[in-house]
Amino acid sequence: MTDEQPPSPYEPPSHGQPYEQPHYGQQHPQWGQQPPYAPQPPYGQYGPPGGQPRPAGTNVLAILSLVFAFVFAPAGIVCGHLAKRQIRQTGEEGDQLATWGLILSYVFTALGLLACCGWIGLAIWANADNNGY
Repeated sequence: MTDEQPPSPYEPPSHGQPYEQPHYGQQHPQWGQQPPYAPQPPYGQYGPPGGQPRPAGTNVLAILSLVFAFVFAPAGIVCGHLAKRQIRQTGEEGDQLATWGLILSYVFTALGLLACCGWIGLAIWANADNNGY
């Protein structure tokens, strides 16, 4: 018996030995096997605490609440309250966006109502002055 080991498939053949190719239909003996270790996450990144996956991204309704605060404030109020409820249930980000959307929406709605009431009051006052002559 000889203690010869087969040549490594990753090293070039030594001088004088033919380079052996696997025959058609045969796979290399080590190809297709799993590595002996588990893949590691990139350096400096940790998984979420508790093993539960954290939803990625900001709540869409929170963003819409802030946008609608400037466009149509009552819709910003509705979106803000819905966003706060979703954020409590899912743990998404965007709580401050929803809060600011609510604050601005309520302020702009109040200013809009004051402007409408003032305009109606001005119209009534102007009309009342015309009836006196």
